[in-house]
Amino acid sequence: MKTKTKSGQTTTTRPFRRDRAPKPQSESDHPGRRSATALPKRSRIRVLIADDHTVVREGLVSLIQRKPDMTVIGEAKDGREAVDLWKQHRPDVTLLDLRMPELDGVSAIKEIRDQDEHARILVLTTFDGDEDIFRAIQAGAKGYLLKDVPREALMDSIRRVNAGETCVPVHLAAKLAERVSGETLSSREVDVLKLMAQGKSNKEIGAALFISEGTVKSHVKAIFAKMNVISRTEAVASATRRGLIHL
Repeated sequence: MKTKTKSGQTTTTRPFRRDRAPKPQSESDHPGRRSATALPKRSRIRVLIADDHTVVREGLVSLIQRKPDMTVIGEAKDGREAVDLWKQHRPDVTLLDLRMPELDGVSAIKEIRDQDEHARILVLTTFDGDEDIFRAIQAGAKGYLLKDVPREALMDSIRRVNAGETCVPVHLAAKLAERVSGETLSSREVDVLKLMAQGKSNKEIGAALFISEGTVKSHVKAIFAKMNVISRTEAVASATRRGLIHL
């Protein structure tokens, strides 16, 4: 626009224009750029939690959901529900308690592994008996942890099991090695031991198992020798601690 000054000179001025604020850039403007704090859902480790204690389940869910590389895809309150949810969701890692109603942890592991022999299952329990550890690993668990494990150690174990590693702490691995190398009770001896735990006499055990009282005495003697104990009370206490029997 042209204007004249008082001296008669002509000048040219441009009309005032308000500058627009720069358009905010979105992730679509930079397709190669992603958030540094969260991964795409499909690339996270998908975890199924199975535990019959509500407080434990909720605590695990809260802990795992805070991790940017993990997500919880299901919660089961017993072993049967754990198997059903596994079939439905096919998680990357299943975090499984050992003692649950409807179906115990070892049986749940076996059923899941029947569906997929490569299923990655991590046992998280309070039971540290050598027989418990042996049965879980034998069934196909890829890891075995106690519930007093530090939080970050648990998270690291989930990542390791997801990567295909086996995760058993040194002190539990030592118990497992002792169980593997030690003498194993026969199924009949375990049956006798269970009835001993119920306080039954040799005569009552024989009647329950349809064997003679003399045969029962032979089984009891073999149990004492294999378990290195000298009394029924000691045998039952040791068997319970090791996970051979569950009272």
